[in-house]
Amino acid sequence: MTIRRVRYIIFLRDVLILSVSAFGGPQAHIALFLNMMVKKRGYLSETDLIELYALCQILPGPTSSQTITAMGYKIGGIKLAYLTLLVWVLPAVILMTGAALMVDFFQDQNISLAFLRFIQPMAVGIVAYSAYRIASNVVSTKEGYFLMIISVFFSFYLRTPYAFPALLLMGGFVTAFKFKQQPKEEKNPLKINWSYFLIWLMVLIVAGLFGTFFNVVPIKIFENFYRNGSLIFGGGQVLIPLLFTEFVEFKQFLTSEQFISGYALVQALPGPTFSFAAYLGALIMNDWGTGGQILGALVATLGIFLPGTFLIFFVFRFWEDVKRYRMIKASLEGINAVSSGLVIAATLYLIEPIQVTPLNYLLMFGTAGILFFTKIPTPFIILAGLVMGFLLS
Repeated sequence: MTIRRVRYIIFLRDVLILSVSAFGGPQAHIALFLNMMVKKRGYLSETDLIELYALCQILPGPTSSQTITAMGYKIGGIKLAYLTLLVWVLPAVILMTGAALMVDFFQDQNISLAFLRFIQPMAVGIVAYSAYRIASNVVSTKEGYFLMIISVFFSFYLRTPYAFPALLLMGGFVTAFKFKQQPKEEKNPLKINWSYFLIWLMVLIVAGLFGTFFNVVPIKIFENFYRNGSLIFGGGQVLIPLLFTEFVEFKQFLTSEQFISGYALVQALPGPTFSFAAYLGALIMNDWGTGGQILGALVATLGIFLPGTFLIFFVFRFWEDVKRYRMIKASLEGINAVSSGLVIAATLYLIEPIQVTPLNYLLMFGTAGILFFTKIPTPFIILAGLVMGFLLS
């Protein structure tokens, strides 16, 4: 066995350790990546990691998953990148698929899901806190606040998944004209290999056509998740309003209770928040039996993770040149502002189906307050809610 192959195996082992210990979303994940991959292992420099993270924030898709996949690409090329993605997402996907099977089994057996009743309002508190964190970190100008408010209004009242890409494009377009405020950098001629972009686009078009003309549930699941995975900027929190609107309100594939419970559960698990797609895919396929639900989880997982993977492979090859363009940097302000507004709207979506009781509102505001004023990790808060649910159900 060559030294290079041993190094790759050690790298994948480190990725596996991260996949079962990385709680808290992309902001927390990047700190763990820095500690494990940079300080302990020296796979890349701190500057390299921060630049990769910045690149993935510009692209649609799961930020932390794209970052660690790009890390694998930088270290060992395309094969190691795909293995890195697989090792990173698999534990969380297995756990979320198991959670969906459990929820479906309980419902089939008429077993009460009352033990989940506390984590549903707690999930709303988590989303509200995420909205505050994102907005406070990325919105700081008058244009940004205006775009954020506009996106809250339109996404909440239009209630259609087609509004989200239009709002994101509008936000980027508006602030792109502020490019003169960005510092000038010396630019090199761009040499672009379009292969992965064309793969991404071809799959998007073919999936859309198949989803339109063939009434086959797995095809529709893949098309829905691939399209949403191609549009989501800002990480797992922004995923929530898109998927809630698409699958609960627009297509009614599952109930708001199932959706909110799953979102709360994914907060208690390590790994990428986008593994929530496996939970949704499994529940959507509940009429197909256990095998069909596992297929649904697999198809949804592929759909949500592949677009960001194709796009990071496409852009990574010329990132050193494109990051010097001021218009690209300027457009990010508007995209981030709109993304913040979408998360605020998600809080409003999720409040609607929650029963209006003093206890539920106490749990919502209490969860947001705990996250705001303490350093208690989110998984511990969710686990406490599950324990209370079991004891009091």
